Amino acid sequence: MSEATARIHPTSVVGPGVELGAGVEVGPLCLLDGKIRIGKRTRLIGHVTILGITEIGADNVLHPGAVIGDEPQDLTYTGVARSVKIGDRNVFREYTTVHRGSEHGDVTVMGDDNFMMQNAHVAHDCRIGNSTIIAGGALLAGWVELGDRALVSGNCVVHQYTRIGRLAMMRGLSRTSRDVPPFCIMDGTHTLRGINVVGVKRAGIPSKSIHALRHAFTTLFGTHQNLKLAIERLEKSGDATAEVSEMIDFIKASKRGVAFGPHDRQSSDDSES
Repeated sequence: MSEATARIHPTSVVGPGVELGAGVEVGPLCLLDGKIRIGKRTRLIGHVTILGITEIGADNVLHPGAVIGDEPQDLTYTGVARSVKIGDRNVFREYTTVHRGSEHGDVTVMGDDNFMMQNAHVAHDCRIGNSTIIAGGALLAGWVELGDRALVSGNCVVHQYTRIGRLAMMRGLSRTSRDVPPFCIMDGTHTLRGINVVGVKRAGIPSKSIHALRHAFTTLFGTHQNLKLAIERLEKSGDATAEVSEMIDFIKASKRGVAFGPHDRQSSDDSES
């Protein structure tokens, strides 16, 4: 155990396989048990549990009750070596959970600058990008992919193997078992409502591209139609921006199918009218 430049509260238990970077703080009543590596200046405020084969980068903050690297909630799991890999500058608020990979998986991955609010859950084998927000009570099942700067609002549920695209937003209490394309707002049961204009503006996407995304959304989801044919019409128009192309490529790659447009076109409402 490397702890020469780390601060460990005397009430915490740190196993022999743990490596702590310079400036790491382990607060009271923490348990670190496994092949664990924690990067520089990461803070475990107290009552934090880290298990298994877990790598956590620099400048993360783990609040009381957070559990990282516990066994997957998978009835087929037999204790084989699986892991969690987390990047830098993430925040894990009270009682958040990130589970290791499953029997048939490998590793649960989270990038940099993510914010998990209280009681949020990331299940086995998820792939979480950078700068995402997973709000209080949100539940991501196994194998979920969450794109950069996506927002999963409070008490949302995401079915296993579902993908949430870059800069997409799930409104509170919503649920999906279908992929949510990048830049879109979703609510209810996998129902797309419009473009996340506020989010894409904050990300620095120019007005011309936002206008193109709104047009693309109307073309693809504004009426009930064959989505493949709608994509073909959009591609033939010849004026797709990089963001529109990203949305199209995401839809084409979907294995579960994508979320639906609103039943009534008049109910479409992106985040800025």
